[in-house]
Amino acid sequence: MKNLIKKILCLLPDYIYIQLQYFHHFHRFANLKNPQTFNEKLQWLKLHDRKPLYTTLVDKYAVKKWVADKIGAEYIIPTLGVWEKAEDIDFDKLPSQFVLKVNHDSGSLVICKDKSKLDKKAAIAKLSKALKNNGYWYGREWPYKNVKPCIIAEKYMEDNLHSVQQKPVLTDYKFFCFNGTPKIMYVSKDKAEDPRTDFFDMDGKHLPLHMKDPNADDIPPLPLQFKQMQKISQLLSVNFPFVRIDFYDINNQIYFGEFTFYHASGFAPVNPKGWDKKIGDWLKLPLK
Repeated sequence: MKNLIKKILCLLPDYIYIQLQYFHHFHRFANLKNPQTFNEKLQWLKLHDRKPLYTTLVDKYAVKKWVADKIGAEYIIPTLGVWEKAEDIDFDKLPSQFVLKVNHDSGSLVICKDKSKLDKKAAIAKLSKALKNNGYWYGREWPYKNVKPCIIAEKYMEDNLHSVQQKPVLTDYKFFCFNGTPKIMYVSKDKAEDPRTDFFDMDGKHLPLHMKDPNADDIPPLPLQFKQMQKISQLLSVNFPFVRIDFYDINNQIYFGEFTFYHASGFAPVNPKGWDKKIGDWLKLPLK
């Protein structure tokens, strides 16, 4: 039954599918003729702002060269290998520690801290399944539709200066940028067992704001490289109506994470009420 429903949904035009998903999350349809809120405007951008470059920038492998050309290769986590099929991964040539992932999703990570203990069969099965997924279908985020899937191996990164957990998780610093202007940033540990997020403005002031995840019990510190992250996000976001740019601060070195053109696919309620409209006011649509 579920497979049948999925097949039917895939036949729906983007506009109708987006409206159904929006209703599911917000209990109302989006105003796409005159969008006002942040989430409504993200849906409008899905339908109308379709620059071919976006497909390159959501590709976690292809984007590395684009970003390196803009700000320098020192901000890029090193790539150790690239394969089209999971069965082709040459584990013998990989170091003892590494990370495997596909280039077009966010849930396929295989983190290896000791190659001698890695369940290679399970890793291959997980990555093979991920290669078949297409992120376009869930939220109709069209840039993902034509990404050529591949598997990449990256250097294993661990923040020895800031990790206090027995199982350290890298901290993400995610900047919401509007046509070259970063406005807010949130701190998160997406892969943590109990994910929390906290928003800050560009002066470092903590904001009474949350979306999917609750705020942390204690306000997290800003990264030492906060101002430099701002400068880089400003440079990388020019000419994009909206883009979220993610960074890591690993041992006081900034590393680029990824571009996201539709935060939470535009389906994340913003709390408290009023912030969805306030953030939406920052997003100036390229209306024709």
